[in-house]
Amino acid sequence: MKLSQFKFRLPQELIAHYPSSYMYDENGKIVFKSKDDLLADRDECRLLVLHAKSGDIEHRIFKELYKYFDEGDLVVLNDAQVFPAVMGGNKEKTNARIEVFLLRELNPRLKLWDVLVEPARKIRVGNKLYFGPDNSLVAEVIDNTTARGRTVRFLYDGTHEEFKRDLFALGTTPLPKHIHRSPEPEDAERFQTIFASKEGAVVAPAASCNFTRELLKRIEIAGANYTFVTLYSSVSMFNEIDVEDLTKHKMESEQIEVNDKVCDLFNEASRNGKKICAVGTTVLRTLESAATAKGIIKPFSGWTNRFIFPPYDFNAANCLISNLQLPQSVMFMNQCAFGGYRKVMDAYSAALREEYRFGFYGDAIMILPD
Repeated sequence: MKLSQFKFRLPQELIAHYPSSYMYDENGKIVFKSKDDLLADRDECRLLVLHAKSGDIEHRIFKELYKYFDEGDLVVLNDAQVFPAVMGGNKEKTNARIEVFLLRELNPRLKLWDVLVEPARKIRVGNKLYFGPDNSLVAEVIDNTTARGRTVRFLYDGTHEEFKRDLFALGTTPLPKHIHRSPEPEDAERFQTIFASKEGAVVAPAASCNFTRELLKRIEIAGANYTFVTLYSSVSMFNEIDVEDLTKHKMESEQIEVNDKVCDLFNEASRNGKKICAVGTTVLRTLESAATAKGIIKPFSGWTNRFIFPPYDFNAANCLISNLQLPQSVMFMNQCAFGGYRKVMDAYSAALREEYRFGFYGDAIMILPD
């Protein structure tokens, strides 16, 4: 398929810049409970349910998700933790304002980091960059990696724990560019799942962020299990695809972890013909990377650059929960591959008519196998 086939008209007012929550009115109609409220309940966004075989659509609230799970089903979430990756600083001599986006730590002992810089044309090997109100944290550029990419070495006397504490104290939440505002203090909590425990991501797993402890408990009461894999999401998830032929698009490699517990729960549910739900396209790609052609998964710790777009034969999950995504995004293509291109496009048309919200802080879609 071609890039242009994943284009649709998305009005700017339907891109969510803050979380929204909904409720049912006295007539059973879904209406706003609160708007543009960072403290809105996580599980009160809207949920469009697509039945992949029939194409039928239901309009729900996310907290009703537990109604779709039965005894022995499995829900798989992403427990990656986002760190405050965006840092503002100054360049030596000129004192020009610069922005550094921390991507990943390369060497804890040497305090080497892979970063993106802006404006890139002004930041060269050998430059020193200063951070903090008193310029107390200094980094030296030691290598060019891509047009905007650099390797930097932080000059810091102290333990690794002290360095990370001081480094992250100067950073802010790395909101996606489609959220047209500066990070606010509350974003540090909302741009994170309630079960985040594995530090290393710069993009939060959006669908997993919709879960509350109450919803997880209701899923347990319904008889389903839930477990966690890890994919440390990179900014490549939101990078624009610049080739029409999708077979020529290359995903950036991302680190994933699938442990024995996940495999045991997954393989048991698979043997029993149960629903296996990937929460988010990060989980979907992780499971597919660990899956065999026989539909089982094995423990895996490593890297994946799997790019899923139609047509694609899935070997792992048979249910997907994801946020409503932006046109021509990698995540939208994942959804179309999973639910069928035409049926997902029709579901998005319904979401647009019903004025669902799109993007990281937007509403969700659930694609069911029945």
